[in-house]
Amino acid sequence: MKRFFSSVRARAALGATAVVAVALIGAGAAVFLSLRANLTEQASAQAESAARRVAAQLAFGTPYANLDLPDGEDHPVQVVDREDRLRAASEDLEQITGTGVAAVQPRPSLAPDGDDEDDDRDDSDPEIGEISDRVWHASGKATVDGDTASYRFAAVEVTTREDTTVTVYAGAPLSATEGAASTALTSMLIGLPAMVIVVGGVTWLATQRALRPVEGIRQEMAAITASEDLTRRVPEPETHDEIARLARTTNETLAALEASVERQRRFVADASHELRSPIASLRTQLEVAAAHPELLDLDGAVEDTVRLQDLAADLLLLARLDAGERPGSARVDLAAFVREELSQRVADRIAVGAETEDGIEVTGSRGQLARVLGNLVDNAQRHAKSRITVALRREGALAVLTVADDGAGVPEDERARIFERFVRLDDARTRDEGGAGLGLAIARDVVERHGGRLSVGGSPDGGAMFRVELPLD
Repeated sequence: MKRFFSSVRARAALGATAVVAVALIGAGAAVFLSLRANLTEQASAQAESAARRVAAQLAFGTPYANLDLPDGEDHPVQVVDREDRLRAASEDLEQITGTGVAAVQPRPSLAPDGDDEDDDRDDSDPEIGEISDRVWHASGKATVDGDTASYRFAAVEVTTREDTTVTVYAGAPLSATEGAASTALTSMLIGLPAMVIVVGGVTWLATQRALRPVEGIRQEMAAITASEDLTRRVPEPETHDEIARLARTTNETLAALEASVERQRRFVADASHELRSPIASLRTQLEVAAAHPELLDLDGAVEDTVRLQDLAADLLLLARLDAGERPGSARVDLAAFVREELSQRVADRIAVGAETEDGIEVTGSRGQLARVLGNLVDNAQRHAKSRITVALRREGALAVLTVADDGAGVPEDERARIFERFVRLDDARTRDEGGAGLGLAIARDVVERHGGRLSVGGSPDGGAMFRVELPLD
């Protein structure tokens, strides 16, 4: 049972069924009560009309014995004075409740030809022969000629020509009201469960059909997880709904994951390849030194060790960048930063010229930005002929740092690849002695982490010019 209720299809069907059931019950109750009220109101109007017809006869002086009373089964009537004495009643009336007076036969002492008659009264007296505008209603039962039924009673006061105030009770049958209400209630009791079952079934089938692609996506994702085959894709429905968008997004995620895993594999393979060379060289030198100490190339061993150290540092920085490491929030004065970094490069092959504009500050990591500048200048040192220029200027909302040289430059069709990891072009520009092809990749990643952009183009001196754009705060 718990597993059943954990199903989206089951919860959707039950939820829709519950909502429809509540709505139908509410609507059915409202319709039933409204129908019953309308029918009762009609019966009340019929009873009032019958009572006023009898009251009109009394107001015009008709004696109690001569009253033209309606049929007792349709409209049972009682005429009662203020002392609750029955003056007149419908023929064959045997029992009555709901009027307040249980008597059904007038007492002989109250015969209509008694002393109550007064033929000398002035017919124009406004106090005599008056019917009250007020009316009271009540429900009860009456037995007429052996048949008992429910009635809606209306009570109207009337003052006769003899200045006697009496109350006329007249009833209207509620059989039509009860019959219609019973029919409506029976129809609702039969129809409501049927409609709820239909709604539940339709919702179940519709939800099953709607969730069928989701089950296909789930099965394919389970298969991908089991096989670890990231080249597979989940099926995309030929619709334009949320499930189709979910499938497309899932496939896009799988494609990005596949690309990321592939980049990671290439990175590990390339890193292993780059590490193997200096490690093999260092091992060879140590083995030779162990056998022949006099042949130890100490400078070469130190150079290979430094190369390993730099490569390890580069790999560690790339790993931190790939893990999402964010730059710091320190303020960096780029002009002072450039001058300080270049002043420490005393052993460079070519002196570096600087053209800086003061007052340019960015937010970020000074150490990472120093790595960017150092990698770009190192790259220029390996390929420049006689001139390297570092320039800093403001362009709108950007701080622009350029490193230009007069070397061979970078072919246009290779300018996108040069920032990939472990990529070294075959031309003279990247045939260096110690580079692993990570410097420019690190520079690009650091700049992008700072919200900027690194690109390469041609320099005025004919070589390459690397352009760093960083947003100003």
